[in-house]
Amino acid sequence: MKAFFRHIALFTKQIFQDEHGIYSSKRFTGIICVLALVISLLGNTFYPKSIQPSSALVDAVALFAFGALGLTSIDKFVKSRK
Repeated sequence: MKAFFRHIALFTKQIFQDEHGIYSSKRFTGIICVLALVISLLGNTFYPKSIQPSSALVDAVALFAFGALGLTSIDKFVKSRK
């Protein structure tokens, strides 16, 4: 059981790192936005419409997540000039 949790911890650590092993703030913010969207959508299924967040706010967080994770993907394909 310890090996399973060690594997989960290693996987979680690697999610936030780029291909060189450096932590990426774009990945961190993108994953936090995705988690916020999932929690918001799950919460909206159980609560009345009067306390749901505005659709503009949800769209903004979704676009921010798409932008952060999309920029992380683009960085892998674009060669940096050094």
